[in-house]
Amino acid sequence: MHKLLGIGIWLIVFVNTGLSQSYDKSIKGVWLSEDKRCKAEIYEKNGKFYGKITWLFEQNDPKTGKPKLDTNNPDASKRNRPLIGLTVLWDFTYKDGYWQNGYIYNPRSGNVYDCDVWLEGKDVLVLRGYWGVIYHTEKWTRVK
Repeated sequence: MHKLLGIGIWLIVFVNTGLSQSYDKSIKGVWLSEDKRCKAEIYEKNGKFYGKITWLFEQNDPKTGKPKLDTNNPDASKRNRPLIGLTVLWDFTYKDGYWQNGYIYNPRSGNVYDCDVWLEGKDVLVLRGYWGVIYHTEKWTRVK
């Protein structure tokens, strides 16, 4: 009986450890924004999570016919960067069941916000950007 109890406890610890180690990486992949106008790939680098734009509904600037650029960036030296490939999420770490202490960049406004991220199920990513005590929440869906 003690042997079974020991095996049961070992299995619970092993399974829970395995789940938590894989869960912290479960946001990796491609996500479609709430407005369905952008896809971003979330990836891990050096133990932190980042996201970059991989697709835009409107990829080219209608005025120039060329790829859209980061024209609203407050740093004038960065305004010629293409939006596709641009890092818009960075420095997220997984702790206490969600990804926290990261940042999100909004190319439409040129603003950077503190941001936390968590999953609702396995295919809905909730992003909450903070500007002081004010926040905005969006839900992105996993692209399969």
